[in-house]
Amino acid sequence: MISVGIVGGSGYTAGELLRLLHHHPHVVLDFVYSTTNAGLPVIKQHPDLIGESDLKFTNTIHPEIDVLFLCLGHGRSKAFLEEHEFSTTTKIIDLGNDFRLEKDQKYLHRNFVYGLPELQKKEISDAQNIANPGCFATAIQLALLPLAHTGQLTSTIHVNATTGSTGAGALPSATSHFSWRDNNFSSYKVFDHQHLVEIEQSIAKIQSNFEGPILFVPNRGNFSKGIYATIYTPYHDEENTAIDLYTKFYEDAVFTVISEAPVHLKQVLNTNKCILHIEKKRGMLIITSIIDNLIKGASGQAIHNMNLMFGFEEKTGLALKASAF
Repeated sequence: MISVGIVGGSGYTAGELLRLLHHHPHVVLDFVYSTTNAGLPVIKQHPDLIGESDLKFTNTIHPEIDVLFLCLGHGRSKAFLEEHEFSTTTKIIDLGNDFRLEKDQKYLHRNFVYGLPELQKKEISDAQNIANPGCFATAIQLALLPLAHTGQLTSTIHVNATTGSTGAGALPSATSHFSWRDNNFSSYKVFDHQHLVEIEQSIAKIQSNFEGPILFVPNRGNFSKGIYATIYTPYHDEENTAIDLYTKFYEDAVFTVISEAPVHLKQVLNTNKCILHIEKKRGMLIITSIIDNLIKGASGQAIHNMNLMFGFEEKTGLALKASAF
């Protein structure tokens, strides 16, 4: 059994971590850290855990835990680690963006590894610290890695992707308020979303001559969870060749699968799956990539990384099925 601590315990990603870790056979939840909720029952913020958890939020840490999940707002993980010392044997998985880029991966006495299992399974297995990928970055990279692996990303890549309201976090904002989001649709950060840099970093690692550009249009959808991404780029081989390429590339990936039929979001919600659909039209390879932004795009992927780091079977605690209705 390994002892687990969660910092930033009141948000959506922490809520999903708690839900999944409560049923992980090798985990004991040690503490859930939240300065604003210290002393309150965890179920006050996460009522879905009623009957599952009697934990209370705390504002103290136990520095000897086996693994620490950081679920803080972007840019706050570095400050937290500066203020709180953990054992050198404590493994850290950061769900924010503080350590995703190579220039940030050496920090204090720790080295972070980018935690996309389909790209760096061995490196993750050997790592002490993990930078969990972003949600959009996960969906888009999984759509592009097979092409990059074979050096076929040589032209403009177009991405149109829509995320649910939970992608904006638990704190309400003007664009996540129900009356604004419902029956509404909008784009934001067109061509300059922060996840582009980590996507380009990963692609360049396996296709050194990659120059892009990636033209990414992120959208806000009027639903709670999920990312539906459509990616297209020029492709000169046959459709079946591309499908064979993707099938072979992901043959050992336990959570990324290829669908012969067109896909829809309900197939992945509340699971750690990424489902890809491949087709060719008008000289373009069109890849549809769907994930649950809070699970495969955040907490589930973090647990997958933990499983790899501790030598557990990859699907442990993550054998989740979507609901078709």
